[in-house]
Amino acid sequence: MIILSTTYGDIEIELNMDKAPVSSKNFLRYCHEGFYEGTIFHRVIDGFMIQAGGHTEDMTEKETHAPIANEANRGLKNKTGTIAFARTDAPHSATAQFFINLDDNDFLDHTAKTNQGWGYAVFGKVTAGMDVVNNIGKAMTGSKKGHDDVPLDTIKIEKVTLSE
Repeated sequence: MIILSTTYGDIEIELNMDKAPVSSKNFLRYCHEGFYEGTIFHRVIDGFMIQAGGHTEDMTEKETHAPIANEANRGLKNKTGTIAFARTDAPHSATAQFFINLDDNDFLDHTAKTNQGWGYAVFGKVTAGMDVVNNIGKAMTGSKKGHDDVPLDTIKIEKVTLSE
């Protein structure tokens, strides 16, 4: 279990090591390294998702490890409250940035082993703090340093706690 302590409250996450071992281990690696502490929720779209894990408060993108294999084809779906890795247009490009689904986003699920169909790899779910997730989703947003949908008031991950 992982607790993300944010400026809006705590979000408890349970990883799915069985169906998404590569993604889960990658997320844990960044947690153990303290990588997420001090990063912000830099992309928030109400009714869709909240994204974090890559930018500092001044919108500087943090240096990451190499990308991982996309596990979106392992059966986990982008349902409300699930956590998945963000990526570029390339299917196997996820590094540290993640998002939490605010709705059932089945259009993000794997449909084919093509660039278009790969989808976004879910690797866990929120088990407590969905009220915090939804409150973050309601934040007022604007543009900042070339990025859209950035919360006007900083929403920061202050601490990450891991418990067995």
